[in-house]
Amino acid sequence: MTQNLSGATRLHYIVGDPIAQVKSPAGVSQAFADHGRDAVCVPAHVSPAHLADWVRGASLAQNVDGIIVTVPHKFACTDLCATTSERAAFLHTVNTMRRNADGTWHGDMFDGLGFVTAMQEKGCEPAGKKTLLVGAGGAGSAIAHALVMAGVSQLAIHDPDDQRRGSLVDRLAGLGRCPVGHGSADPTGFDLVLNATPVGMKDGDPYPLDVAKLTPAMFCGCVITAPVVTRFIAAAREKGCATMTGADMFARVRDLMVAFLLGA
Repeated sequence: MTQNLSGATRLHYIVGDPIAQVKSPAGVSQAFADHGRDAVCVPAHVSPAHLADWVRGASLAQNVDGIIVTVPHKFACTDLCATTSERAAFLHTVNTMRRNADGTWHGDMFDGLGFVTAMQEKGCEPAGKKTLLVGAGGAGSAIAHALVMAGVSQLAIHDPDDQRRGSLVDRLAGLGRCPVGHGSADPTGFDLVLNATPVGMKDGDPYPLDVAKLTPAMFCGCVITAPVVTRFIAAAREKGCATMTGADMFARVRDLMVAFLLGA
């Protein structure tokens, strides 16, 4: 990427704790350049205790147009937005913020839509599929909502945090679009088997679910970007399953975030 920075360059941050592992700044900055915009994305390492103060401070700079939000700030940043999309309000989580005309922030959440879009690009249409989702955190909640909105026939959610899982199950079931219930680590009988947890990022991590029970007809997806091929995805491929990786998801999420930040 070749870009000439000047005093006219517009700033967008990506904020997280930690932040060194994120790959977004280069890709998002390149996407701005590809759209003919004089704008860059830069990382900001901010602890939860200082998040609200940091957002207030960043808001004072009139050339800051957007904030991409990563772990662990997706829930907290929702409260720092004056307005949000309907899905962000339902999930109470955001991963992208852009300026309103009055200088306040408008938030949206694209993890779920990006995940579903990546699945579709891999030839998997979620409509009518019986689905097991492992993980009810920020990304998991967004993916669960997007799957329900995409027309899955049934959604089972597995998460060791009973309260978090129960809250998400109840809210999604309340939409009345499909049966939503509590799942387990057993993927038997499901069409889609999806991991939305960080289990698999570190060497020696266990599998997020029982891979011995995967069958070739299942489609398996994962949110983890590094390693690109997790133990779960590798095991799924060995079983003959079609798969998608976190890198596939992130490419689509990035496209959606950039379009949002550019006002599309």
